[in-house]
Amino acid sequence: QVQLVESGGGLVQAGGSLRLSCSASGSIFSINAMGWARQAPGKQREVVACVSSGGTTNYADSVKGRFTISRDNAKNTVYLQMNSLKPEDTAVYYCNADHSPVRLVLGIGEYWGQGTQVTVSS
Repeated sequence: QVQLVESGGGLVQAGGSLRLSCSASGSIFSINAMGWARQAPGKQREVVACVSSGGTTNYADSVKGRFTISRDNAKNTVYLQMNSLKPEDTAVYYCNADHSPVRLVLGIGEYWGQGTQVTVSS
């Protein structure tokens, strides 16, 4: 089993920045890819960004150029730097992980964190 713990959410004004962190523990040897997904009230969950252990990244079109995902393999931690935030970025952000990067891109990763709320005010 893998445990994922997110931190860094909060309230920010439009145009501001936040950085989310997610630390993995447990059977981390089984993890190849880590990433972030989000779910806004009344909307389907959306894959935001993923990064493989080799550093290959994938972003949703809605966040390209504003969000940056990075990974510290030594610390088993993945980060999401969010800049130029918009009210439509408001959602619960979930860290997720899997042995398969493809499964993360498809939003069906095996392991999920509890989520952290990000609220962007206009």
